[in-house]
Amino acid sequence: MKTLTIFFIVSLLAFTGCQTNYYTSEDYQSVLKIDAHVHINSDKGFFEDQAMQDNFRLITLNVDHSDSNSVKQQLDWALISKQKYPGKTFYSGTFYFDTAGWGTSVWSRKAIAHLNNNISGGAVSVKLWKNIGMTERDKNGKFIMIDDPALKPVIDFIISKNLPITGHLGEPRNCWLPLSEMTVSSDSSYFAENPKYHMFIHPEYPSYEDQINARDHLLELHPDLKFIGCHLGSLEWNVDELAKRLDKFPNMVVDMAARICHLQYQSAKDRGRVRNFCIKYQDRLLYGTDLSDNGSTVREKVAKWVHETWLDDWKFFTSKERMTSDKFRGTFEGLHLPKEVVRKIYSENAIKWYKLEVK
Repeated sequence: MKTLTIFFIVSLLAFTGCQTNYYTSEDYQSVLKIDAHVHINSDKGFFEDQAMQDNFRLITLNVDHSDSNSVKQQLDWALISKQKYPGKTFYSGTFYFDTAGWGTSVWSRKAIAHLNNNISGGAVSVKLWKNIGMTERDKNGKFIMIDDPALKPVIDFIISKNLPITGHLGEPRNCWLPLSEMTVSSDSSYFAENPKYHMFIHPEYPSYEDQINARDHLLELHPDLKFIGCHLGSLEWNVDELAKRLDKFPNMVVDMAARICHLQYQSAKDRGRVRNFCIKYQDRLLYGTDLSDNGSTVREKVAKWVHETWLDDWKFFTSKERMTSDKFRGTFEGLHLPKEVVRKIYSENAIKWYKLEVK
């Protein structure tokens, strides 16, 4: 009888210990979380208010959409949010990629002056976008790639400021496929609405491999550069390919913005491979969504959409629940990652790599 009692106590302790090593849906509210990739394009505060309710901090990334006025307006909104929510919202700087004078010291000095203004206002990184490599061309019509020597003064300036580059370079590999062959509907719907970026119908543009190789070459040229690759570093289609880059470039990390569905898609086929990847590279992954608020939607809709997205992602990373996605057919099981891994993905890595002073 005594032996049975001891066995029961040991089993109970083991079970309890196992349970406490994992978060549940009840823990969602109490755990500090950071969405490291959003776009706050409004001064209404709807997005930020919901973040505070869900215990989220935000990094809003400014983007050069080939519009100098847009770049300025994004910075204005970011500064308003930063002032209104100190220690809770942060922002990246960027610059308008005007090709006038491209390749000259005048061009680089202008870009650096703009970035210096962003940084003095409190930018935690510099965002470089896919227009470098996909739309911008020199006077001879040649595409300007991210490893172009003319960008070196700007890259060196960012490194001198000890800031990371947050880079959305290239696109998902689906971009080079017909719409009907894309693996997730978020890609097929986006490229159907934005045909100028659908590279399958632009075979004369740089290839997927060209984009990845240029990014990799940039990191080879600047081994001290801290690089945060947006959207799983445009290697969303295969965690093994992403792992190769993380192994090769120790100063590279990636956010998951708008690509969690690709992890789910791979998990539906091989959950263990995706789970093991997240555990092995737990120090190199940042949670992010790419959610955006431009102020055109009422508060209640913004709150519902943002909250449900965050809660659904939390379920994927923390639970064992069988789940479905509206972006592809089939089911998949939550990754049920240990608490330590979840904390790193959801906050600790962003704090470290962006050097955030979070309140």
